[in-house]
Amino acid sequence: MTDAAPRYATTPQWDQATAAVDSAASILLVTHVSPDGDAIGSLLGLANGLRQRGCQVSQLVVDGGVPDYLAFLPGADTVRSAASGDFDLLISLDSSDEERSGDAGVYGRAHSSQVMNIDHHVTNTGFGTIHLVLPTAVSTTEIVQRWLEQINQPLTSEIAVPLLTGLITDTIGFRTSNVTGETLTLAQRLMDAGASLNEIMQRTLSSKKYAVMKLWGGVLPSTQLEDGIISAVITQEDVKRAGLPEITDGGLVEFLVTANEAQIAVVFKEKDDGRIEVGFRSKPGYEVGGVAFSLGGGGHKQASGATIPGPLEAARARVLPLLRSAYQQGKPAFS
Repeated sequence: MTDAAPRYATTPQWDQATAAVDSAASILLVTHVSPDGDAIGSLLGLANGLRQRGCQVSQLVVDGGVPDYLAFLPGADTVRSAASGDFDLLISLDSSDEERSGDAGVYGRAHSSQVMNIDHHVTNTGFGTIHLVLPTAVSTTEIVQRWLEQINQPLTSEIAVPLLTGLITDTIGFRTSNVTGETLTLAQRLMDAGASLNEIMQRTLSSKKYAVMKLWGGVLPSTQLEDGIISAVITQEDVKRAGLPEITDGGLVEFLVTANEAQIAVVFKEKDDGRIEVGFRSKPGYEVGGVAFSLGGGGHKQASGATIPGPLEAARARVLPLLRSAYQQGKPAFS
């Protein structure tokens, strides 16, 4: 299904985007729910860049606010959990579809004259009237960086630190298969502008709460491996026992896919409303993006997810056969 013709403008609309931000008297920026480093990095990197350009960025909003581990990013303290008022322009970042932007997106679309869609997911649904959608980009922060450089906006540390954070986290420290020499060149320019590669690595990829470790300790014994697919289940009881305030896997799916015998990893997370959040990861040569898309979700070939109806056993029965098919269609990229 990911091979269907895209519904977004296949060539980024740089000129239209620039004209829109320069003419808007009020701009709202939002990103997706359960935000990661690329979501918050693109949100703050663009906001800081536009403000330095003189654009009227009024509010930055994300459901639930900024995760604690990303609070070090410049401008993180300006992010709100709810929007108010009306806007000339809504900019949605790193969200492949409208639902992904949560309540912030719902409010923004209802109270904005125009919507800009900035994203790097191939499954982007093409919402909005201005598209900066570039699936070949390794992160949404890459698109933001290219845009800012194209309009000759100097890369200050306030811009560079969030942008490098997105680049690092979405490539898992430059280890995903879509990383190229150009990716490293982009990173070098951000480092030259004042972003510390070492600090960002330590604060994001090498940082984990003790409560997350407790969660893993309770969940790992139930892990199953069958036919190249490794899976785990996180229940609401697991989350409460670990002392976490909300459902998360804390990066467990990335850890599981490192098993030598596994090509695909999946974690089923039970939400408090009974729905199941499913996260997928795969090794090069195996694609899980199509599986997520078929379930109403989205993402990348090797990293994707979806939220589907429960209960857990019904979700497993629905998802695992799809993953087995993806496993059978793939082949190792390295022997």
